[in-house]
Amino acid sequence: MSQPTSQYNPIAKVIHWLSAIAIFGLFAVGYWMVDLSYYSEWYTVAPYWHKSIGLILFAMTAFRLIWKLLSKAPEIEGKNWEKAGAKIAHGLLYVLLFATFLSGYLISTADGRGIEVFNWFTFPGLGSLIENQEDIAGEVHFYLTYTLIALALLHAMAALKHHFINQDNTLKKMI
Repeated sequence: MSQPTSQYNPIAKVIHWLSAIAIFGLFAVGYWMVDLSYYSEWYTVAPYWHKSIGLILFAMTAFRLIWKLLSKAPEIEGKNWEKAGAKIAHGLLYVLLFATFLSGYLISTADGRGIEVFNWFTFPGLGSLIENQEDIAGEVHFYLTYTLIALALLHAMAALKHHFINQDNTLKKMI
């Protein structure tokens, strides 16, 4: 048990890459769907998919945090400032993800209705907790997602820097 590990485990790898695809996909769909007209065939379909995938990503992220606590991970490579930066960035990614999930939930459930997840089940809504909840949560959601995408891109660039410039195993551990 005390031996160091050189790779992330397969579950951590799958969750990492599925999360990356979902986060960038949800951002792209969200960016696109805000300009849909009422008469577009996608006007109800796109938000339905966006919310369903968002709630699945929420559950997967919660599982990911638990899994992270229960499993071994390889050491972070790099200089001390890079290690500290990586820890801060990872922590911020989780904070931004959960804040984004919460703001999206507050937008979607302000009218009291739950969120239908692919016709499998309905995630209950709490209704409006504050005046103009959907507008305020919408603004927060907007800024959180842009910040999340910027930090995720920085995360990806750091991994590429480690791979191509430092030529260490940072990226290989997650592939």
